[in-house]
Amino acid sequence: MWRAEIALGDIRAPLALPGSRAAPDPQALAIARSIPTDYPDWRAGIAASLFEHYAPYAEAVATGAPEAHAENPPRISQPDQVWQHAAVEFVAVITLDGEPGVEIGYRVAWDEEHTLGARLRNGRLLELNGSVLPP
Repeated sequence: MWRAEIALGDIRAPLALPGSRAAPDPQALAIARSIPTDYPDWRAGIAASLFEHYAPYAEAVATGAPEAHAENPPRISQPDQVWQHAAVEFVAVITLDGEPGVEIGYRVAWDEEHTLGARLRNGRLLELNGSVLPP
């Protein structure tokens, strides 16, 4: 993997790209170059998925479920509020089902044990993976 840094608005994050010993893969490099421009369009879908991931944590605390964390999760009432409690850990161009895609890793306040991975291809959010590792 080739390593660099990428700017997503005001955020700077580590970037990983596949490639040979000589250079990053040209297609991966082209995708990486488009990420800063595309990211604002992806944020609403990613926020909705992060909010969906958050909901069971908040519900567990509210109902006093035994599996709830000792600490209360943040109070989030709508998807756009997740950004106050989420931080980009990494960005990677990866292969998803044989095709190039993007994975953005997030650390979130309500799930301290996992890094969540928003996986996108062709500008479409495919999934929010509940546990990913930086490449």
